[in-house]
Amino acid sequence: MPFRYRLQKILDLRIMKKEEQELAVVRARQEVARVENLIDQNNQEITSTRENMRKADYTMYEAYDTYLKHLYDKGVELEQEKQVALDKLEEEKQKLFEMEKEVNVLEKHKERLREIYLEEEKKAELKQLSEIGSQRFFLRTREEKEEAEMLRKMAQEAGIEVSDED
Repeated sequence: MPFRYRLQKILDLRIMKKEEQELAVVRARQEVARVENLIDQNNQEITSTRENMRKADYTMYEAYDTYLKHLYDKGVELEQEKQVALDKLEEEKQKLFEMEKEVNVLEKHKERLREIYLEEEKKAELKQLSEIGSQRFFLRTREEKEEAEMLRKMAQEAGIEVSDED
């Protein structure tokens, strides 16, 4: 009978949850990358606005200042959003680590049980081979005794004296 792990369904469930968590980590990384991209775009917008401000008419300075203030505020918000995304990523990584640990525990348990199963199978096979060897030995000795008895009878019928030691 082949090896069957009694907790295989639980192991499969944990592996499935681990894979789902890996996807959650990937999504969290994508969110961090998206926010970083928005921060870069905001910084580029600030740079281009400053350059345009230098070339613009002095009457537009107030509008440029207001817009720059808005961009700086947006940059602060994006940094906060980035920190939230990084925290979420770290949380998802921690969950993934815990799930990997749970899967590894069950896989090690499965492997240990499999080794025990194989060892028991080997012992059972050796026992069976030992029994077969014992049966062959007793059959062979019985056949030898029967042959020796037949030879004695034949020798007695022929009138030849035979000792019991042969």
